[in-house]
Amino acid sequence: MKPQSYELHMLLSETPGDEMKDVIIGLEVHVQLNKLRSKLFCSCSTQYHDSEPNMCTCPVCLGLPGALPVINEKAVDSAIKVALALNCNIEEQIMFYRKNYYYPDLVKGFQISQYDYPIAMDGKISIEADGEREIRIKRVHMEEDPGRLIHVGTIDRSRYSLIDYNRSGVALLEVVTEPDLRTPKEARLFLNKLRNILEYLDVFDGSLEGSLRVDANISLAGGARAEIKNISSYKGVEKALLFETVRQKNLVRRGIRVAQETRHYDEVRGITISLRTKEEEKDYRYFPEPDLVPLRIGDRVDDIKRALPELPDAKRQRLVKQYDISDHHAKVLTSELKLANFFERVATKVDANLSATWIADVLKGELNYRGIGIDAFSPEHMIQILQMLKNDKITEKGAVQVIRTILDEGGAPPEIVKRKGLLKIEESIITRAVAEVIKENPAAVKDYHDGKNEALHFLMGQVMKKTHGRADPSMVSKLLKEKL
Repeated sequence: MKPQSYELHMLLSETPGDEMKDVIIGLEVHVQLNKLRSKLFCSCSTQYHDSEPNMCTCPVCLGLPGALPVINEKAVDSAIKVALALNCNIEEQIMFYRKNYYYPDLVKGFQISQYDYPIAMDGKISIEADGEREIRIKRVHMEEDPGRLIHVGTIDRSRYSLIDYNRSGVALLEVVTEPDLRTPKEARLFLNKLRNILEYLDVFDGSLEGSLRVDANISLAGGARAEIKNISSYKGVEKALLFETVRQKNLVRRGIRVAQETRHYDEVRGITISLRTKEEEKDYRYFPEPDLVPLRIGDRVDDIKRALPELPDAKRQRLVKQYDISDHHAKVLTSELKLANFFERVATKVDANLSATWIADVLKGELNYRGIGIDAFSPEHMIQILQMLKNDKITEKGAVQVIRTILDEGGAPPEIVKRKGLLKIEESIITRAVAEVIKENPAAVKDYHDGKNEALHFLMGQVMKKTHGRADPSMVSKLLKEKL
């Protein structure tokens, strides 16, 4: 039997890109409001990640008899804030319901959620996928997080599972899209945009385990829908949907009916696994939560709207207008709030276009290569590097070397420049190096005179080597052409 990865590769090679238009994808994104101090219906801490299992619990989040829920006011305000940022219509009144189903991590046997009266409806997010695409948001509603199952091995082969109720009761916001997504890549772009908005709103910390989880619904036009549950990474969502697209297309090719079911994505093996037949809405037996009264929230909306921070799209437009930088650079810089703030701090001290180029293209690339964030680099150090570059004290190559040294070893830019001998050298030294290189490489000189432009690049490289990368490349090129 051929490995799964081989079959996936072969099927993908047979699937033309335009066939993806038959794919219908909708997402249910569960966002932990983990910047709150306490859970949705009790006073237990949301900062459970470094705690021993089952220590951040109380009778309410453990569902003990007689324990009654009390709504967290700040959680409601945070949910309204997110719904406004997603361009939703806020409901005047909300209600909580009991969603009944059995699962070991659901200690009460039901989840307090919302049904007929959610926080908000009818929103939208724009993504850039072969042009700008608008993805509709069907609804945004609140619910409590279940506990966490820890499987010893993969979910289908685990010998036993452990349960940790620390996250049980943490406030969750579920963002449900309409089935407007057409490719796994679009799903990833949507999630990146959503996470970006959430970080600007400061309602959750995306670096924490379990902070954003996705249920992805996917079908082929006219076919049954499969739901892939609890995918915990953006790349995982894209890979799971890609696998599921190929799996369903393969079944159709063989004349096999696609079953409506719930599936699990195994990140280790890169496959989806059937868990159970897909539940329908009636299976959850929703009914109003008798221990929580309906809430009127309409009068809170205006105050929350006035307090909304500048969101990514608005910040991107402002950076282009205020600093006269390219839209591409503005898009990169606003992809993270910390990165945008870093840029503005630097751009007030150094030329804005120079700052945008070096932060968006060079610094971010070096950070991504090392898998670290912008917090690892000081804006003051960036200002010093760019000032030295602009004042012709170091070359671009030297500036890159300083950035890499700071990230790998630490230190301050002036000290690194001095220690590594990165100060640009005088023109007389470059002139002497150019003369030596021309004398030492007669074959390359002949090739240049015969019209082979690559010979010039070779000679430039030799000059840069002689000057230990401290010569200005534009000056080297100019002097070489004059001498040749």
